[in-house]
Amino acid sequence: MGVKSAELLLVVVAAAFMFGIGMANWNYTAAANWNHTVAVPNWNHTANDYWFWGHRHKQPSSRFVVGGSENWRFGYNYTDWAIKNGPFYLNDTLVFKYDPPNDTTFPHSVYLLSDFWSFRSCDLRRAKKIGEVNEGAGEGFEFVLKRWQPYYFACGEHNGLHCKAGLMKFAVWPLIRWY
Repeated sequence: MGVKSAELLLVVVAAAFMFGIGMANWNYTAAANWNHTVAVPNWNHTANDYWFWGHRHKQPSSRFVVGGSENWRFGYNYTDWAIKNGPFYLNDTLVFKYDPPNDTTFPHSVYLLSDFWSFRSCDLRRAKKIGEVNEGAGEGFEFVLKRWQPYYFACGEHNGLHCKAGLMKFAVWPLIRWY
């Protein structure tokens, strides 16, 4: 008789334990709806951009001035700037600002290099010029990171000297915003 009672007690305790675990996150306002006196909640958690953790806030795209207050100039480490200012996301905008050429400044341009090896060696043969020497004046020109791919930027003036010796190159790979 004692063994049977112990087995029964063990079954009751196990059932109570499972019931307690199952009810731990239960929405009690919905449980009170057994007699239809409380409004039924919307169980479609994906409707209207809502998930289990609440409303999904969509962050707007960011705008980055390349180099910050240094702008796009010879001798500044843009790879370091990109590391410190990242991560970059899809649809973020990079703004390139630089002085137009005159008697006291060197001309600058912006090239989009085709691959990592071109970036590493500052090889401009297959690069696409996206910013002429006069386009960086004033508010500069904008480049939007529209695709999920690596982007390699460099100054192409003086046959890549600004890229090689002047550190005027950097790479970004925009991330996808999941929130």
